[in-house]
Amino acid sequence: MERTTALERLENNLKGFLYKTDESYIKNLLRLGKSRIEAERLAVWDWPHGVGLYGIYKQYLYTKDATVLDYLERWFDSRIEFGLPEKTVNTVAPLLTLAFLYEARPKEIYRTIMLEWADWIVSGMDRTEEDGLQHRHAELENLGELWDDTLFMTVLFLAKAALLFDNATYRDEAVYQVLLHLHYLCDTHTGLFYHAWSYERNDNFAKALWGRGNAWITMFIPEFLEILDCDEPFVKFLTNTLVRQLESLVSYQDESGLWHTLIDDPSSYLEASGSAGFCYGFYKAIGQGLLSEEHLPVAQKALRAIIARVDEEGRLSDVSYGTNVGETLDHYRTIPLIPMQYGQGLAMLALMESMIEEQELHA
Repeated sequence: MERTTALERLENNLKGFLYKTDESYIKNLLRLGKSRIEAERLAVWDWPHGVGLYGIYKQYLYTKDATVLDYLERWFDSRIEFGLPEKTVNTVAPLLTLAFLYEARPKEIYRTIMLEWADWIVSGMDRTEEDGLQHRHAELENLGELWDDTLFMTVLFLAKAALLFDNATYRDEAVYQVLLHLHYLCDTHTGLFYHAWSYERNDNFAKALWGRGNAWITMFIPEFLEILDCDEPFVKFLTNTLVRQLESLVSYQDESGLWHTLIDDPSSYLEASGSAGFCYGFYKAIGQGLLSEEHLPVAQKALRAIIARVDEEGRLSDVSYGTNVGETLDHYRTIPLIPMQYGQGLAMLALMESMIEEQELHA
């Protein structure tokens, strides 16, 4: 299958998802005590939507087609009119795309929402010890826990808000959260990252080097460096952190082009959504000059594997179901493989980034 065909299928799937209400998710939220309206709002504005929206925005960066912005503007306007959900780590995620949309379509309502949510991250969000951002989401409180996911879902938007509104408080908070999360989540033996840290347990749970969790960091670092103009020592620290992770990933890549859901455990299944995130990160890092072009074959091999797993309906196969932190490695090994919307979003991001970087390399 050609990349353009896979991309068209992914786009159609994502655009269908973004306007679809997941009744099973709503029922689960109702069982947890959410009101009907709150459950309905969460079902149409959460982190999978954020990932998908950012993939669609990348289309605009590649094509400069204003109809892409038209689509995003209609989507955000309809969701704002419906009402936004409760503020959590994960419901911040769509705001990253809104921030980029605001630069092209500067509506006052967008500005108001972004400032409200950025202020909440800084002063209202649940905290761990050492003032970390607690990874509370709609279903679990996760008391005293730092997760990989938080950097991509929340901190990336905060960095963009710092740039948009020239806000030093937002900037300092974003930088601090990066340092704190990388400190507690990094496995210094491999350069990879554990899924989470618990202040209550004083450990990293099962010490799982979980694929998709690592992918959030792989994607986050080059995006963060592109958004914020940071001091040279911090840039050097983040660049070295990313390069070490990517070079470690090279040694764990399967012949298929994918990575295992537990990166260092070849007995665990091959997983496509995390692999798509790695593919994205390799292309992005190479395009930014953070990683040498000799690593391009790694990205290309992963890209071929991702494309091969996009079916006629635009679904990405070999995607692990939503994964909370596990106390054993078997927790990760036994998560079912089910096509999920965030799989399509991550695949689209990988494909779009490959096209953007190839366009720039040949410019």
